[in-house]
Amino acid sequence: MFGRSTISRTGAFRPENLGQNALNLIGNIGFSLFVFGVLIFTIIAATYEPEDPLFHPSDKITTFLTSTSNATLRSDDSVVRTGEDFMVANQTAFAEFININDVESNTTDATLEEANQLECDVNAPIDCKDQEVFHLMMKATIEKFKDIHFYKFGKPVIGEGVNSCDMAWRYRPKDGKSAAFYKDYRRFLIGKSENCSVSVVEIGEYHTGLNARKRKKNSKAGFEKMGGKKDDFSLPVVGEVVNDSLPMVESEKAFKSGKYLVYVGGGDRCKSMNHFLWSFLCALGEAQYLNRTLVMDLTLCLSSIYTSTGQDEEGKDFRFYFDFEHLKETASVLDEVQFWAEWGKLHKKKNRLNLHLVEDFRITPMKLADVKDTLIMRKFGKVEPDNYWYRVCEGDAESVVKRPWHLLWKSKRLMEIVTAIASRLNWDYDAVHIERGEKARNKELWPNLETDTSPSALLSTLQDKVEEGRNLYIATNEEELSFFNPLKDKYATHFLYDYKDLWDESSEWYSETTKLNGGNPVDFDGYMRASVDTEVFLRGKKQIETFNGLTNDCKDGVGTCNAAST
Repeated sequence: MFGRSTISRTGAFRPENLGQNALNLIGNIGFSLFVFGVLIFTIIAATYEPEDPLFHPSDKITTFLTSTSNATLRSDDSVVRTGEDFMVANQTAFAEFININDVESNTTDATLEEANQLECDVNAPIDCKDQEVFHLMMKATIEKFKDIHFYKFGKPVIGEGVNSCDMAWRYRPKDGKSAAFYKDYRRFLIGKSENCSVSVVEIGEYHTGLNARKRKKNSKAGFEKMGGKKDDFSLPVVGEVVNDSLPMVESEKAFKSGKYLVYVGGGDRCKSMNHFLWSFLCALGEAQYLNRTLVMDLTLCLSSIYTSTGQDEEGKDFRFYFDFEHLKETASVLDEVQFWAEWGKLHKKKNRLNLHLVEDFRITPMKLADVKDTLIMRKFGKVEPDNYWYRVCEGDAESVVKRPWHLLWKSKRLMEIVTAIASRLNWDYDAVHIERGEKARNKELWPNLETDTSPSALLSTLQDKVEEGRNLYIATNEEELSFFNPLKDKYATHFLYDYKDLWDESSEWYSETTKLNGGNPVDFDGYMRASVDTEVFLRGKKQIETFNGLTNDCKDGVGTCNAAST
C-alpha cells in the first residue's frame, strides 16, 4: 500500500507522463555523455606528447634518456640537434646576393684601346690588386659555380708564382636549408695575352687559396651578424680560422669579483650525446638564470654506442664535437681546470672565497637566486636517475630555466668536412639515407627493411625519385659498401669514405685536432662519422629517408608508426 500510494501521489508512471519522462531521461543521458566526452578530450589533450623527444615535458625526457635499445643506429640518438638547426633559414638577408651583372667590368672599349697603346710587358707579374683582375675573377667564379649564391668577395692577394692570385668569398648554396654562411678561398691561374689582356685560365679546388684565408685584425671568426640594430642575430660561418682556445682569467681581482656555478659528479657521464646535451644545457641555463659563470668540464666520455671498441672512451674533448668558440663568445663559461687553479691560488694566500654546497637537486634555481657566495656547487650522488643533472630543470624550474640551445653549435671542424664534401659535388647532388645493420637483421621489429633496402628494391624505388645520372650521396650504416654497386649503373654514387682524405693524417682536421689533444692523434669516431654523414645528407637537393621513403616499416619497430614519426 505504501508503494502504491507514493506512485499515485507523484504520478510519475501515469500513461500520459511516460513520453515526457522518456524525453527527460534521454536528455539527461545525452548531457552526461557530453560531459564525459569533454572530460576524456581534456585528459587526452593534457597528456598528449609531441613526437620530438627534445620537446617533451621533463618526465617524458627522463623516460626517453634512460631507455635502452639494441639498435646499432638510431637516428634520434646518433646525432643531436644543436642551435643552428633551430634557426630559420629563409631570412630576408639571404635574398640580396651578388649576381653576374654586379661584377661586369666597368672598363670601356676606349680605355682598353688606350691601355693597349701603352707599353706592354707580357712577362710582368699579374697585379692581383688591379680592379680589372678582381672583376674578372669574380665573374669567372659566379659563372663556374651556378648552384651557389655569393654574398661577399674578398680582395685578391698574391698566390704562388707570378701568375696566380688567391681570392676568398662568402656564399650559400641556392637551395640551402641551413641558416649558415660558408667561406671558400681558391687559387686562380691568370693568363696574359700578347696585348697584355688577362683571363682566368683555371680555378683551383676547394680551399686551395690559402693566402686569402687570413682574417682581418680584431674580427671574430665563426659567425656573421645579420639584421638591424634591434634584431641582430648571429649565423654560423663555416670555413673561417677556428679559435677555440680557452678563455683566460683577466686578473685575480676579476676572478674574486666573479660569481660561479659548478656541477660535480652525477650519472650523466658516458651516456648518449642527447643525454649529455640535455643535462649540460640545463646547467648552462641555470647559470644564466643566476647570472653566474658556468664552470665546465671540457673532457667528455664518449658512449660505447659511438666507439669502434664497443667500450666507453674517456678523455674526449668537448671541442671535437661542438663549437666552443661560439659558446665562449656568447656565454660566460670557464674551464674547470683553470677555475680550480685560480681558486687554489687564492686559498694558498689564505684569501678564501665562500662556497655554497647544494646536494639535493630538488632545491630549485629560484631558491638560489639570493645566494651571495662566490661559488655555488651542485653535488650529485650515485643513484640514477636522481643524480642526472637535468633533474634540476624539472618541476617548478622547468618554466623558469630555459635551455639556451642557440648558444651551442656543431664543431666547425666537422662542418668544414661536410662543406668540403658538398663543394666537391658542387652542391648539386641528391641524397638517400639507407639504414640497415641490426635493424635489417631484426625481422620481428622490422620485417620488410632488409628486402626494401636491397639493391633491386632501391633501384625500383629510386627510379621515380632521383633522375638517372645524378650525383647520389648515400648515407648508410651498411659496412659493406660494395653492396650498393648495382646502383652505379644508374647513378654517380658517393659515400662518406670516398672522402676519408679529409680526416686522414695529411688533413687539416687531423693536424688541428692533434694539436688540440696535446699532440696525440684523435680518432675519427662513430659519432663524428654519423654527424658528418647526416649533415651531408641534409644538404642534398633531394633527401630520401629510409623510413617513409624506402620502406613502410616503422622507424622504432612494429606498431610504433602512430607513436613516433617515421
